[in-house]
Amino acid sequence: MSYLLLVGAALFWSGNFVLSRGINELVPPIALGFWRWLIAGVILLPFSAKYLWRDLEVIKKGFLYFNLLAFLGVTCFNTLIYTAVHYTTAINAVLVNSFVPILILLVSLIIYREKPIINQISGIIISTLGIMIIMVRGSVDGILNFKFNPGDILVFIAALTWALYTVLLKSLPKEIHPLSFLQGIIILGLLYMFPFYILEYSIKGGFELNSKTIVSIGYVAIFASVVAFIFWNRAVRDLGANRAGPFIHLMPVFGTILAIIFLGEKLYFFHLIGISLVFFGILLTNKKVKR
Repeated sequence: MSYLLLVGAALFWSGNFVLSRGINELVPPIALGFWRWLIAGVILLPFSAKYLWRDLEVIKKGFLYFNLLAFLGVTCFNTLIYTAVHYTTAINAVLVNSFVPILILLVSLIIYREKPIINQISGIIISTLGIMIIMVRGSVDGILNFKFNPGDILVFIAALTWALYTVLLKSLPKEIHPLSFLQGIIILGLLYMFPFYILEYSIKGGFELNSKTIVSIGYVAIFASVVAFIFWNRAVRDLGANRAGPFIHLMPVFGTILAIIFLGEKLYFFHLIGISLVFFGILLTNKKVKR
């Protein structure tokens, strides 16, 4: 069940990347992040209110911890990604973001002294190679022509914040309900985001509400925020950060598959090689090793 949750989260987040690139000229990045989470919080509140009230004491006891998770997972990660796509290419963003599983291993080692096993290291290397093959379209020229953009730094910082968020979920109190946890970090994350949203609004102004922006913000609020975060948080709690991390590599895989199905893009041999390596790497990472 946990593996299906990770697959679902990756699927919904792949749509988040595609949509954010599609409306980056229509909606300012911080505004997109702010309204995404505000709508998500409003939608979630009727279902989470009773659990949030029940778990209020738990949240108060771990106030600094919950504030940190809110800042990393809600305020920073997607806002940095939304900002980065203005200053880098889609290929660069996906390639840099694919370092998340590696960063998760490093952060786990530093914070919790969790040493990765050989299967995890090998699996992540293989799946990362698969991502690179897909993104450079199986061409050596794609690697040689790779150019570093300013936005890549923001993507890397975003990847690091997500790695920290994922690893720190290990310390999440077992008694807290998933809905009250998500509602709590949404509220706290919005409080941190609000001053930046006001500053951006004073400089860039608002954005036009049309069918494209409404559908896009609705999608990222419901599926990429509420549903995907519940899926990811639950799976990481069950499996651990190191085993869950490589599933991030499914995002460009799903993006490729969706582009082939809905945009009429052609399926090439390098797609099959890259996708096969990603799946093999994930399977290897999660293979149980006899001790």
